[in-house]
Amino acid sequence: MLKYRRLIFLPLMLLCAAVLYFGVFFPPVSVPQLVVTHDADGDGVYDLADLVDGARQSVAAGLTYKSAYYKGGYPPETEGVCTDLIWRAYRAAGWDLKALVDADIASDPAAYPRTNGTPDPNIDFRRVENLNIFFSRNAEVLTTTLVPRDAENLAQWQGGDIVVVDGHIGMLSNRRNRNGVPYVIHHPNGKPREENILELWAKTGRIDGHYRYLPEG
Repeated sequence: MLKYRRLIFLPLMLLCAAVLYFGVFFPPVSVPQLVVTHDADGDGVYDLADLVDGARQSVAAGLTYKSAYYKGGYPPETEGVCTDLIWRAYRAAGWDLKALVDADIASDPAAYPRTNGTPDPNIDFRRVENLNIFFSRNAEVLTTTLVPRDAENLAQWQGGDIVVVDGHIGMLSNRRNRNGVPYVIHHPNGKPREENILELWAKTGRIDGHYRYLPEG
């Protein structure tokens, strides 16, 4: 009996030692949260936080991943892809991202090669390439260099920011891991999720764009 107790006790001691070590030498990094005191939809929640809440609505709804073309542009509320999570987050915060993208394409079609000179409002706002161009033209363009545990660098990565990665797009969460790196709210194949994946994307050099977009008005 004593032998079995020792077998149980030793791993517990090692676990406690590991928890103590990481807690002392690698404490959670504290990163100031950016607050933009503007509330586009007048719901009492400031815009960046509203965007995060809107993105989380897709996660809570457990939408089905389906890529298809829809007359009128919008997919059914029960399905979507990565780009749909983005416009839905903006809709929840009080903006019509589709109208903003369509207007920008109409103002300069040549800036959007994916449209091939013939814009299609039924699909243009749901293409990652077009959104990447739209945000690069209209949003605050931010660093794509991520330095875990560096509070000064991490302060540039805030909830509500947009990240573009390998033909995929997501929104940063206001939740962070122990290294101070934000989680990502996105819709890959499967269900939408809030995931601790940004650090991996940065390590593999996959972050193509990082934007903060709060439309005027």
